[in-house]
Amino acid sequence: MAKCDEGYRCDVCGQDVDNITHSDLYLRYVIGEVDPELLHILSERHIRCNPILAQFIIDDSFPPIVVEDDFAKATLDPTFVQQRESLVSRGWRRLFELAQMQEVAIQDYPLPEVRQRLFQKANDDS
Repeated sequence: MAKCDEGYRCDVCGQDVDNITHSDLYLRYVIGEVDPELLHILSERHIRCNPILAQFIIDDSFPPIVVEDDFAKATLDPTFVQQRESLVSRGWRRLFELAQMQEVAIQDYPLPEVRQRLFQKANDDS
């Protein structure tokens, strides 16, 4: 079976990532951590299967994840943690917005400041 016929499988748990609202790959894209040119070749996983990132989602509808190793947010600089929580939480909410929208161009998925950076980079490269 062709890869496109299989859907997107989580490279951690092996289950299907069946919705953009569960997608670690698209969350990282929306917050500017995935280059749009690489989006189609990178591995997918569920957000909850990437606890290092998921611990920064602060929302009543997202059960908190606690990491207990060197990358636990409790061990990190409080200012960094606050900034990271803001960015990742906004990105996570953006995934829900995208799930409700129809016919959104992939380049319009990221948060506004990420889109601006990508636009600026494209102009600088030309």
